[in-house]
Amino acid sequence: MTDQLPPIEARLRAAGLPPLPRTAWLEIDLERLAGNVRAIVAGLPAGTLVEAVVKANGYGHGAVPVAYAALAAGAHGLCVATLDEALELRGAGLRAPILVLFAVPPDGVVEAARAGIAVSAGDAVVWQRGLAAYTRARRRARVRLGDLAVHVALETGLGRDGLAPDEAVAAVRALADVPGACFDGAWSHLQAPGDTARTARQVDRFQAVLDALAAAGMPAPHRHLLASGGLLVAERYVGGARPVFDGLRVGLALYGIAPDGLPVGGAGAGIHAALRPVLSLRARPMRVADLPAGEGVGYGPSFVTARASRIATLPLGYADGWPRSLGNRATAIVRGHRVPLVGTVAMDAVMADVSDVPGPPVTPDDEFVLLGEQGGDRITAAELARGRTTISWEVVATMAARLPRVYTAPTQAVGIRTLTQNRGPWQTSRSGTATSATSRWTRS
Repeated sequence: MTDQLPPIEARLRAAGLPPLPRTAWLEIDLERLAGNVRAIVAGLPAGTLVEAVVKANGYGHGAVPVAYAALAAGAHGLCVATLDEALELRGAGLRAPILVLFAVPPDGVVEAARAGIAVSAGDAVVWQRGLAAYTRARRRARVRLGDLAVHVALETGLGRDGLAPDEAVAAVRALADVPGACFDGAWSHLQAPGDTARTARQVDRFQAVLDALAAAGMPAPHRHLLASGGLLVAERYVGGARPVFDGLRVGLALYGIAPDGLPVGGAGAGIHAALRPVLSLRARPMRVADLPAGEGVGYGPSFVTARASRIATLPLGYADGWPRSLGNRATAIVRGHRVPLVGTVAMDAVMADVSDVPGPPVTPDDEFVLLGEQGGDRITAAELARGRTTISWEVVATMAARLPRVYTAPTQAVGIRTLTQNRGPWQTSRSGTATSATSRWTRS
């Protein structure tokens, strides 16, 4: 997202794309995202499957465009949290493997089979109901229902999801009695990747269940434990070994952001250094006004001018994912200079004090950066997370759907998604190949 680009309107016109409905928008650099995928693939043992996690609307970036870009750059499959997220991807023409990580309702298991979507078994009772629903539907189906691919989620220490070891063996054995159902993989999730001892225990527990499955004649075709945090600190786990197994789910790192507070080192440091943030939040003022000393700004008011001040009103607020907790606690960049954001964050507006910006007075033609880069300065997701006492994941994932998303590659606009427009290469692309349920995840 290089500085000195033409105005966003000119870039959209040049690409034959519709104009923005408002002067606050997100820019998503698909070339950077592709570079992140390539750096991750290159930093892993040969043959490791990389699964791009595009849940929560691609962590706020846009699930469909991100999925197409990640697959084109070398990702092998996709992971989401819910069935409707997976169906959105299938509806957009994506034929690559998709895994739903969290439990789906019993009838949802049937719908997943119809769409060729793999599901997770993470609770014995819930999973038995889903398998029973699939069995009934398959008996009743007048046309071929579709095979059901299942990944068992294993409880290794996270404490929120997953089958116990004995339950896992029983769940996989039960699949053998259901025509069309197949054991497609096993996975778990690390609780604290930076905690060497805790992670080593989880690795051991995961391997123990894999061994039990293999001893029962049911080896897992696909095994994935690590996510972005594990990717960056994997060498700390057990004697320098990198227990990636044969697959890795990449979420936050896919978007060029390192998990907060991790002790990155070893081979992970090289991947970390190559990651580049994909998303920026930009706006132009809808009003710039000179206010006298003693004037309140916004609701409350929580900010009162101490001198004659020039205040720019930016058209975004907490309904867009810019929370009230950042009121009087954040900055923006305009003309390469940091300016304070002042007053209470409203549903649709946040104000910037631009009194000290050098040169001619700031006008509605000036572009502000609230997350991203301008003029050699950068506001990161981690910086915003500290300001609102949260984590980088929440900063990007809570960017609202009503914020227009402009997709670039690398600086030329290639697509746009708003509440009323969806234009881009993902509309006509077809990524990946349809695969059978018994061989859904394959090594390149």
